[in-house]
Amino acid sequence: MNKKFLLPGLVIAAITFGSFATGARAGDGPIVHEAGGLSYVSGGVGEESLQRLREQVSEFNLKLVFAMASGEFLSNVRVAIADGKGKTLLEAISDGPWFLAKLPVGKYRVVATYAGKAIERSVAVDATALNTVDFRWEHE
Repeated sequence: MNKKFLLPGLVIAAITFGSFATGARAGDGPIVHEAGGLSYVSGGVGEESLQRLREQVSEFNLKLVFAMASGEFLSNVRVAIADGKGKTLLEAISDGPWFLAKLPVGKYRVVATYAGKAIERSVAVDATALNTVDFRWEHE
């Protein structure tokens, strides 16, 4: 083997492998956001993203699922969560059909808006169980 080509080949291999490894780490999971002391994450577009959220779900106590009545999952849903007194605690745009939040024990009002149509739900969150709430929009 010609030694002149060995070193450049190793350098190229290291750079290529390094970029693949970095890419894998960069997408290890959806980013958990903090707002007003509350944690939330959203996503679930594609099987890989959905699997990553499934791995994180135990860290949260509220799961919102957004879909059309036909079952088609939605993203870009505006989410507003207010406490029992009506004070808005969190406003965000969901990156996918799943929106996970970690909230203190209590009662909340959740408003999800898609394509200008808002759906409101009353939600009770406790310390021990995941509360899953479905939001489904009718086709026009």
